[in-house]
Amino acid sequence: MIELRPFNSLGGANHGWLNAKHHFSFADYYDAKREQWGALRVWNDDEIAANSGFPPHPHANMEIITYVREGAITHQDSLGNKGRTAAGDVQVMSAGTGVRHSEYNLETELTRIFQIWILPRERGGAPAWGAKPFPKTDRSGRFVTLASGFADDTDALPIRADARVLGATLKAGETAEYKLGKARHGYLVPAKGAVDIGGVRVNARDGVAISDLDVITVTALEESEIVLVDSL
Repeated sequence: MIELRPFNSLGGANHGWLNAKHHFSFADYYDAKREQWGALRVWNDDEIAANSGFPPHPHANMEIITYVREGAITHQDSLGNKGRTAAGDVQVMSAGTGVRHSEYNLETELTRIFQIWILPRERGGAPAWGAKPFPKTDRSGRFVTLASGFADDTDALPIRADARVLGATLKAGETAEYKLGKARHGYLVPAKGAVDIGGVRVNARDGVAISDLDVITVTALEESEIVLVDSL
């Protein structure tokens, strides 16, 4: 199954400093058909104004992955962690038993992020945070694992979920494949560009929910930057 979810069909709200679009039910947006996809619970497309952001707030029992599309985000938490994650790079936070954190755009320009929440394998555990650069040249023409709950993915940021977050950059006409497996759920969003999946055109910021498919084959219709979540 390949189900297109066009950007203009997403829920969301514009708070002035934050313009958010929600691929799944979140905050005041609720759609019974879009509560989660496998273990993927949240995919928010956030635009954060310069010198603004999310003040300190708590989370527990969730794996939170931030993919920075443009600008940069500065993280600080109750564990003493602090870091700036720039465009193309990724940060992860395992909320575990509980953590407070803030996420601010301290830049002079708009910051655009994908914020992805994945349900953990089990509740509890000590909270943790990490970030890592992922140069776009390293994922040119292929999928690279950015965050993973599998020990074999040694170059990825660790998360505590039966899931992977992957990225790829494709030139127009290039094709990349990812072995999903029929028992798993894929959710793919182009950060930029447009791609074809099984004859379905997916434009920038559209979502596509994929299931019952052994291999995902993605062909770029124009230069594209892609993010994919694979979960049980």
